[in-house]
Amino acid sequence: MSFDRFTDPVRSAEELAAIIGTPSAFSLRKELTALDEHMLRFVAHSPFVVVGTHATDGRCDVSPRGDAPGFVHVVDDRTLLIPDRPGNRRVDTLRNILETGRIGLLFLVPGVGETLRVNGRAAIVRDEAWLTPLSVRGKRPLVAVAVAVEECFLQCAKALLRSNLWEPHERPDSQSLPCAADMFSDHVRMPELDAAKIQALLDGAYKNNLY
Repeated sequence: MSFDRFTDPVRSAEELAAIIGTPSAFSLRKELTALDEHMLRFVAHSPFVVVGTHATDGRCDVSPRGDAPGFVHVVDDRTLLIPDRPGNRRVDTLRNILETGRIGLLFLVPGVGETLRVNGRAAIVRDEAWLTPLSVRGKRPLVAVAVAVEECFLQCAKALLRSNLWEPHERPDSQSLPCAADMFSDHVRMPELDAAKIQALLDGAYKNNLY
């Protein structure tokens, strides 16, 4: 895709600062290099984290991770362990970590507007002694992502307030947003897998393969 259709792009950090302004002392001082007691409580209450990684060629990936609150294990104030539960085996996040060893996390707590951002280094670990405590329903994850915290800070609630994310919402009707099975059917275009068969696969995976 070309950006030629846009006639007035911002081309430098100086131009950006002239438009947006510069961060306040408050915004800069809130950044820490280790998780303090408030952040540790936030992680303990979070059932959902968004994981951002990138490959050496610049490709980026953002992936959701979710489980019971506190599923991200705190090793210490500078180290986190994220269990890798069964998925689609694309392992985009894991491959990116192997290539660049960098990661960004966004923790959410239902009903709380603020989020917790954590950035740092990452590695894929398979030590049984560390993985066994991360087991759920008797199933141990095959690997986990170890995160070495380099910077962490709370993000204000403006985005979640604007989105009304935690307010009750009705699901869009099927005309405005088809179900996942219909969308997957159009995306994969595999004649042997129509929407009904894909829905059956999804139902089985969601019921039997969460762990």
